[in-house]
Amino acid sequence: MIFQSIQRRKARPRMQGLVCVGAILLALSLGACSLAPAQNEVASYDFGTAPSTAAAVRLTPSLLILDVAAPTWMDTGAVHYRLAYQDATRPRPYASSRWVMPPAALVTQRLRQRFASASSGGILVPADGLRAPYSLRIEIEEFAQVFDAPGNSRAVLRVRASLLGSRALVAQHTFSLERSATTPDAVGGVRALIAASDDLIAQLLEWTAANAKQ
Repeated sequence: MIFQSIQRRKARPRMQGLVCVGAILLALSLGACSLAPAQNEVASYDFGTAPSTAAAVRLTPSLLILDVAAPTWMDTGAVHYRLAYQDATRPRPYASSRWVMPPAALVTQRLRQRFASASSGGILVPADGLRAPYSLRIEIEEFAQVFDAPGNSRAVLRVRASLLGSRALVAQHTFSLERSATTPDAVGGVRALIAASDDLIAQLLEWTAANAKQ
């Protein structure tokens, strides 16, 4: 009994030491986890600042710019891509990359900014509740990064634009743009889609100015 008691006394400090070492290792492990970057962090993108280019085209009449419309599968902030070499009919969302708002809303915002800077007659939105001699309606048909091969992708943007007068359709045109992605990932796709959108808006401005007469 005396021997067992002595053994227990000797074992107790040893056990306490092991507990302390375990606690220290656990604390270091938790500290390392808190310092490590989150693996599931989602990157959010908008269109950034608009290009600072002088407007070569001027809009004279006032123009009502309707909200850009898009298919229902684009109603989220997902950044979509297609694997054309596998199944081009499936738009797939990136798991860790998103737009800050649906693409149609981003295009609407950029479109109004660009047209406002080139307009002398003023730009109106539906919330203003005012009439304008012309209305511009844009419908997105495609807005995605398309992979032709695992390491080769491009941004594809296609829209239908309709310029409406007070009682009739003045002009209608389908615009289709493609821009190569510099990298075969979400970042490359986002940059290419933004570049394609800015090029599209420049073409829309020129087309609208040519068809909207004072």
